[in-house]
This record gives sequence, structure tokens and C-alpha cells, in this order.
Amino acid sequence: MNILSVYLMRTILTTTLLVLGVLLALAGLFEVIGELDDAGDKYGAMQALLFAALRMPQLAFEMLPIASLMGALAGLGGLANNSELVVMRSAGLSVWSLARAVALTGVILTVVAALVGEFIGPPLDYFARTMRTEAQYGKAGERSGSATWVKDGPVILNLDRMNSEFEFGGIYLFRFGDDNSLASIARAENSGIDESDNWILENFRETRFSADGVQVVKSSREVENFEVNAELLGVAMVKPVSLSGRGLIGYIRYLKKNNLTSLRYESELWFRVASTATILIMPMLALAFVFGPLRSAGAGARLMVGVLIGLGYFLASKTLASSGQVFDLNPAIVSWFPTIALLLITVIALRRVH
Repeated sequence: MNILSVYLMRTILTTTLLVLGVLLALAGLFEVIGELDDAGDKYGAMQALLFAALRMPQLAFEMLPIASLMGALAGLGGLANNSELVVMRSAGLSVWSLARAVALTGVILTVVAALVGEFIGPPLDYFARTMRTEAQYGKAGERSGSATWVKDGPVILNLDRMNSEFEFGGIYLFRFGDDNSLASIARAENSGIDESDNWILENFRETRFSADGVQVVKSSREVENFEVNAELLGVAMVKPVSLSGRGLIGYIRYLKKNNLTSLRYESELWFRVASTATILIMPMLALAFVFGPLRSAGAGARLMVGVLIGLGYFLASKTLASSGQVFDLNPAIVSWFPTIALLLITVIALRRVH
């Protein structure tokens, strides 16, 4: 069984890598074509190629569920055409024994996808988007597009910009009372975070509102302590797709703690987890199809079925995730529904194999 497992794993992994390479080549071509539409004097063909290259790990993570299904269909289909699967069945191996062997390939692909989706894809995707912004608009455009709002308990902060030195430029602070009434408005011409995570506000001016009237307080240097740190600010300015799983979890906790909606980030997190888990199911689904409806089909027909099922899963999962945000549905249930549906189809199909 160990020899057969290694043989099946090697076959499926080889065809999956070939399929993934083809899909990435096509996706990279479309990425470059799309970027060339925005090309100008500062952002040309070389920058577009670099942007597409940096996006490849993230695209590979997103395409692995489809690639694992198509690769498994191609690999197992080749074994079926050579009657190797029939020989394995004749030697006494049951369908479920073959399914367990095929599932080992899914485990390997799932682990690889989890590592790429957590440590490689998101940071390179963020770097690619930042590089494109700097190339298209320069530092001035980067600063003007980096303004952000954050909430820390009863205080709402509006920062003009953020750079790698954690200097934020001008900042507005809006403080609210226990009854959600506006207690004060403050403005600092420059702000930043020191090594102790203290907020340093320069040329600080605060207007305080009370029942007795309005009071204005001025200071050349003010020190504030907020739970919002530089890491959290960096996360707040990044698209969900460019965040790691740890970043998503941390930011979701921050949003819930401050009574802010976290549905967008929860949807991204659960969609990512469910998509990664789907990779484990795809090779077993391919085995069910090879023994069932596609037993006598050619390689082209198997790949076409893989494309249709993969695209159907991708579109269904994306549509459900977006619909969940629109209709305020539970993101875990919405994201896991396509994966559970595929699992049920796989189990039913394997049970019907004789």
C-alpha cells in the first residue's frame, strides 16, 4: 500500500503542477494585459510584468482547488486508460483504500496552499499593489491615498497619511462621552508613535465641549496612550486579500472590540479557510468521477469536466461570499456551504462505485 500511495501521489502531484503552471501562465497574461491599460510614463510594461510576477503566489493559492481537481482527473484518468487502476482493484484494493491513498495527495497540497496563503501570497500581493501605486502616482499620490480612520474606544482618529517611519502627518481626534455626545475635537499638525507605543502629537490644539461652555487647550507636544498601535494601523490600510490569516484574525478582534462591523474581513477569512480545505476533497472527487461517469472518457473530456466543476465551485463560493456581505449572513456558513456540498457529492459518488 505504501508503494501504491507514493505512486498515486507522484502521479497526481505531477499533473497538478502542470495544470497549475498552465493556469498561472494564463492568469499572468491577463494580469499583464489588464495592467497595460493603466500604463503611462511612470508605469510601463516592465512594472506591469513585475506586478504580475509578484501576484503569482496569491493567484496560485486561489487556483489550487481548481488545479488539484483538474490535475487529479488528468493523472487518475491516465492510470485508468492504462488499466492500472483496474489492476489495483483486481489486486484487492477497495475504492475506499484508493480514496485514502489519493487523499494523502490532497493533504500535501492543502499544507502547501496553507503555507503559501499565509506567509508568501499576502505580503507579496501587498508589495505589488504598493509598488504599482508608487509607480503610477509617486510619493505624493501614496500619501494622499493613505489617509485612514480608526477607532479606539471613545476616540475616533483620522490620520492624513502613514509611512514606513510611522509618522502620520496631521491627525484629528474626536472624543465622545458615555452618552455618545461629542466631548472634544483635537488637531495635531504632526503625529507618530515612539518605541514605547506612545502617541506623540506635535502642535496640539483641542476644543472641549461641556455644559459650562467651550474650552480650548493648546500644547506644543502632547503624549497620548491608545491601544491602536503601528501594526494595527498598517493592517487597517491593507486590502483583506493582502492580509495573512493572523492579520485577519487580529483585525477582526479589534473591530469587534470597538463595536465595528467585521463582516468583510470574516468573509475573507472563512472563504480562505474553506477554499484551502476544498483542496483535500478535490482528488477524491476526481477518483469518483474516473471510476464513474468518466470511466471511458478521454483526457480532453476529463479536463473539460474538471474546468466546469472548478469554475462552478469558484463562482458559487465567490457569489455566496459576496451575497453574505450584502444580506448580512453568517460568513462561516456561507463560505463552508460549497465545500460541504462537494464533500457530500464525493461521498455519494464513491459509495456508488462498484
